[in-house]
Amino acid sequence: MSKAASPFWRETPSGVQVSVRLTPRGGRDALDGVETLADGRAVLKARVRAAPSEGEANAALVALVAKEFGLPRSQVTIAAGATARLKTVALQGDPAVLAARLRARFAAA
Repeated sequence: MSKAASPFWRETPSGVQVSVRLTPRGGRDALDGVETLADGRAVLKARVRAAPSEGEANAALVALVAKEFGLPRSQVTIAAGATARLKTVALQGDPAVLAARLRARFAAA
């Protein structure tokens, strides 16, 4: 069992981009750790109570990620996958600081 798979985020000049698998109507708003997909990609598992209609689940995901990482909502955006379960979420800020927060929060994942 190899944990050396690629991380679920990548650093960019303006912050980090996080690969997320979102479960709308998930019963609670939470980040549930890291999962490896069948194709080998690592993603952050997230669930929100909101339904996937009119952007409600995406807005809930942005709020959840912003709260989890201590960022203003304006610094968290859906960069790709707005209508899909697999999304790319962009976090704006110092890439080294954001990557350190991700490592610290999900080190055991």
